[in-house]
Amino acid sequence: METISAIVSKAGDFVWGPWMLFFLVGTGIFLSFRLKFLQFWRLGYALKLAMSTSTKKKLTGDVSHFAALMTALAATIGTGNIVGVATAVIIGGPGAVFWMWVTAIFGMATKFGEAVLAIKYRVTDSSGNMAGGPMYYLERGLNAKWLGILFAIFGVMASFGIGNMTQSNSVANNILSAFSLPTWVSGLVLTIFTALVIIGGIKKIAAASSVIVPFMAVFYVLVGLIIIIMNINLVPGVLKTIFVEAFSLKAGFGALIGTTIRYGVARGVFSNEAGLGSAPIAAAAAMTDHPVRQALVSMTGTFLDTIVVCSINGIILVMAGNYLKVTKDLAAAMTSNSFSLYLGGFGGITVTLSLILFAYSTILGWSYYGERCLYYLTESKTASLVYRIIFSLFIFVGATVQLDLVWNISDVFNGAMAIPNLIGLVALSGVIVAQTKEFHEKYYKKPMKVDLIKE
Repeated sequence: METISAIVSKAGDFVWGPWMLFFLVGTGIFLSFRLKFLQFWRLGYALKLAMSTSTKKKLTGDVSHFAALMTALAATIGTGNIVGVATAVIIGGPGAVFWMWVTAIFGMATKFGEAVLAIKYRVTDSSGNMAGGPMYYLERGLNAKWLGILFAIFGVMASFGIGNMTQSNSVANNILSAFSLPTWVSGLVLTIFTALVIIGGIKKIAAASSVIVPFMAVFYVLVGLIIIIMNINLVPGVLKTIFVEAFSLKAGFGALIGTTIRYGVARGVFSNEAGLGSAPIAAAAAMTDHPVRQALVSMTGTFLDTIVVCSINGIILVMAGNYLKVTKDLAAAMTSNSFSLYLGGFGGITVTLSLILFAYSTILGWSYYGERCLYYLTESKTASLVYRIIFSLFIFVGATVQLDLVWNISDVFNGAMAIPNLIGLVALSGVIVAQTKEFHEKYYKKPMKVDLIKE
């Protein structure tokens, strides 16, 4: 078993090595330039669209813009926002927060591109529901079905790891630590609550996400803002530390900068999932009259996840200074202690409750991703139903066993998903740009100030 773990660990190190981070961020930079940095000059309009829950128009799709975004955010806003940010700060230092911001800025263009392609190449399945995502635009847009099959296989495998067992394990162990409740009890409750939602398919998942995600995000953000406002005099120093250490040479370029950038970028990607190909599966279900309209909504997910939620967490962690005293194994505890430093017991409870809700919502979102990937491979409604049942049962397994090997396997498949997806994004970038130009010419009422297209 130790040999298998060592092999899987090395595979994970390779998949998430510098080349992958370069590919992920490089794709975002490439799309940003091709779209003339649309993520800046259309962000306000995108946020307005994202907050709209209207479905009055006769549009093609299963759920509203808002519900599709909440489903994607349900899977995206997870333990990475708490544990991932803390790990980045512990290992990479405060400067890692800056590189998370950089990753998010370019990741918004990536998320935009993914959603454009997901909706343009989506299909209606045998149940009358929308089906889309990388597997469909790789097959129908790039004419590379084999890449679509690879993505779908990786997606199914990843859903049981990073989207299921690792999340339930985090919940069960945090509840055990905070309330001394046995892991099998919390695992059973989590299994039941998940099954009740996912058996109903995308509409129930979207409905649950539309309630859970806004509540958990707003709650966490408000508590974080209270801490920041209470200590506003410390914020300028914190921001200075983040910016200075992002470019510091005091430990040598290869040592400090390499580690700082690597962990900032890696945890930024883990947090917002831009480029992994998961979020466009949810975007494909949205009711919309044009792919770009939902794509604008989708890109706000990266903004909300990293620029808002992760930034607040990162600022508080640097402000508290606990990162100087702990190891990465204590990342969750460091976040809890940082909040408790300023708000006492309420701060610790906030982090624990947020971890539970973040993990639960991630499970809901990833159950849909895995099911859509399996449907692409089998085109069987029976297989989808069986998947939902098995997925629910694995939640209990994850909550009650040690998962070191599962974590490593999850990393491998999660990263493997990105490879075919990024190939598709780069190869079909012309389609993304053409769709963007078409939308602004036909639907957006204000004249464009930026020339998007130069083929």
